[in-house]
Amino acid sequence: MKIRREARGDGLEAGVIVNLAPTYCLLPRASRLRSAFTLIEIMLVVALMGIICATAVPNIYQLSKKEGMRRAVQDLKDVCDNARAKAIFTGNEVSVVFCPPDRTFYISGNDGPAFDPLSGETKAAPPLKPGTGTTGIIPEDITIQMLDINRHECRELEWAKVKFFANGTCEELVINYRDRNGQDKWLKLDPATGMVIVGERP
Repeated sequence: MKIRREARGDGLEAGVIVNLAPTYCLLPRASRLRSAFTLIEIMLVVALMGIICATAVPNIYQLSKKEGMRRAVQDLKDVCDNARAKAIFTGNEVSVVFCPPDRTFYISGNDGPAFDPLSGETKAAPPLKPGTGTTGIIPEDITIQMLDINRHECRELEWAKVKFFANGTCEELVINYRDRNGQDKWLKLDPATGMVIVGERP
């Protein structure tokens, strides 16, 4: 510490204390040096993220892509659900037509607007579900073991149809799918509700 004398404007002198001691940082040395991530730490994080992505991508791909039995079942459920909703909303009979030789099925019926007797207004038909919705495909690795409509085997026919009615009911339908591994999947339309039931052999 040193005292320096300086002259003031009124002719008097004043002492000014000047601190000549060096200034030190009060933070520990480790805290001052560790101010950012090291290159090794960043590389480790990037490597871990790559491993996680590599293990997750195949599973996400399988979930997003419908194949085999999963596609056959989901397509049938979508088409039947849409046919039932369409019949209820329009008040008209709607059919799902099966074409076993072509391995396809689709909705056939009146696509016109619906008349609401309560309000006296005509409403446009609601949009169908996204995805397949109105048509379905039976994959090549799936065989139809049974296509029973109203207790009649229709597997060998060129086409056959199941009717959905405005009150939410439908005709009887039982389908048996089998994949290449010999796994069977039974699908049944409940005539009272018009809903698809997936389960064991009825």
